[in-house]
Amino acid sequence: MTKLLEPPRRRGPRSHEVRLVADTAQRTKRQGREAAGTIVVGGVPRVDLLPTEVHVDRRQRALVRRAWFGVVVVAVVAAGATVVASAAAMQSESELEQARQETDSLLLQQRQYRDVRDVEGQTDLLRAAQGVGGSTEVDWQATLQRVQDSLPAGVSITGVQIDSATPLESYAQATTPLQGQRIATLTIAASSTTLPSVPAWLDSVKGIPAFVDANADSVTLDASTNVYTVDMTIHLDERAFDGKYETKDKS
Repeated sequence: MTKLLEPPRRRGPRSHEVRLVADTAQRTKRQGREAAGTIVVGGVPRVDLLPTEVHVDRRQRALVRRAWFGVVVVAVVAAGATVVASAAAMQSESELEQARQETDSLLLQQRQYRDVRDVEGQTDLLRAAQGVGGSTEVDWQATLQRVQDSLPAGVSITGVQIDSATPLESYAQATTPLQGQRIATLTIAASSTTLPSVPAWLDSVKGIPAFVDANADSVTLDASTNVYTVDMTIHLDERAFDGKYETKDKS
């Protein structure tokens, strides 16, 4: 019986590449499975026969050690902060002690000049008393000279009466309307061989400093001597104070 031999089929290049890719994938999977279950021959045997409680205890001890380490760190930080605060407190106390010593030194120096300070205090008190006592003083010499200069020709002053305010008592004011405030009153007696012009004299005395008003009280004639006598009242206000003892502002 004769068998017919069929020529082998030729595989195309594409089917051969597919077969290689599949073989490579299977080989890779096989190697992975073998690697997962590989048993090392000749190595040191390692068998964990400890119970689970031992491992739990070890983990707990590790946690406790970490906790204690944290406590130690916190304690060190707190101790450092305490040291820094103590150093700052000591420095502040040292500065306070230095300031106290400087204050004591200044007080000691002030005690050395206590007498001078007492004298200065008494001097200030005397000046204040002098200022109060002399607050109502008037330069009467200059004022009377102005009155003398205001007299008409041929008229001379024969008498002067002065009434002025005092530091302890205010000057009595007029009760008559239309009269200004005053601090002093001059009552002048003048004589003249001729009848003086009273209106002209009244106009002349208006030039006196601190002048408020003036009145001619009377004009009389002495028949035995043919001499006229004129009585005049002049009021002065606070501008008449000389201010000699006023405290000057040193600033």
